[in-house]
Amino acid sequence: MKFVAFDLETTGTKPSADMIVEVGAVLFDGGRAIKGYGALVDPGVPIPPDASAVNGITDDMVRGKPKIKDVLKDFTEFCGALPLVAHNAPFDYKFLLEDVKTHQSVAPSGVVLDTLPLARLVFPGLANYRLGTLVRHFGFPSGTFHRAEEDSSYCGMLFVKILETLELRGESLAEADLVRLCGKPETRFPQFTPRPDQLDLF
Repeated sequence: MKFVAFDLETTGTKPSADMIVEVGAVLFDGGRAIKGYGALVDPGVPIPPDASAVNGITDDMVRGKPKIKDVLKDFTEFCGALPLVAHNAPFDYKFLLEDVKTHQSVAPSGVVLDTLPLARLVFPGLANYRLGTLVRHFGFPSGTFHRAEEDSSYCGMLFVKILETLELRGESLAEADLVRLCGKPETRFPQFTPRPDQLDLF
């Protein structure tokens, strides 16, 4: 199965008030990571110290970096119409959705799948289902956490493990069945028609 695992780093936890400071994604095909995408984002506001303490991203690191509307264009090109996979996907989805709506931006068109409920369903009985816990439980090669592209890679490895386990159990890996197993209605980003300025016509 071909899919894109993605992750964000932000200035806080509220999509309506906080900003994205990093977007990361990794393309997987046949169970292997093929290529990655990572972009720091200038949020236009100071990054709170408590956020920097978690992800290590500082004001100096994002100064002069692209704004989110430009990063969304590149991110959309990277993802295309492939399924999008994230751990605790509603968090990342809501942040991106806020900016997609604000800027009437292009956005990936694939379905959004969440490894958090899938892991709870497929691997019951673990102490918790934080991404770091799952990475250590399965012995995935790992370094640091809380940087977007690296966490995307871990999420993708977890999703591959979920798919392999479901396949061994004889369960369907069809997109609609994976959506059903996530336990929520199908989620996709709205698709806005690009304005002339978004097409670089002027």
